[in-house]
Amino acid sequence: MFDRFLWLLLAAVHALPALALVRPAMITRLYGVAPADDLFLMIRHRAALFLAIVVIAIWAAVDLATRRMAGVAIAISMLSFLWLYWQAGAPPGLRLIARVDLVALPVLILAMWRALAQ
Repeated sequence: MFDRFLWLLLAAVHALPALALVRPAMITRLYGVAPADDLFLMIRHRAALFLAIVVIAIWAAVDLATRRMAGVAIAISMLSFLWLYWQAGAPPGLRLIARVDLVALPVLILAMWRALAQ
């Protein structure tokens, strides 16, 4: 039950940015990108990729066999963002997203550790 909770927590962390796929107005609120901006389409596509991460995390919550691969996919998503964020000089507009990923990182580490131990 605890493992399931960890994976569902990881799904929840990624649910808000995934929601921007069906609620595009969130893109402006979360990222400050206007609908007329060419980046709007890219960020909306990014929301679709976050939806994939949400599905993967939920799948891992119910299927033990997927947990290792789910951990890899989620780690790539979170760690690549954090690395790019720091490389870009920690832009203030993305600070909240970086903090959420940093807070969720121990959850991911614990979930992956438990998946590898099984």
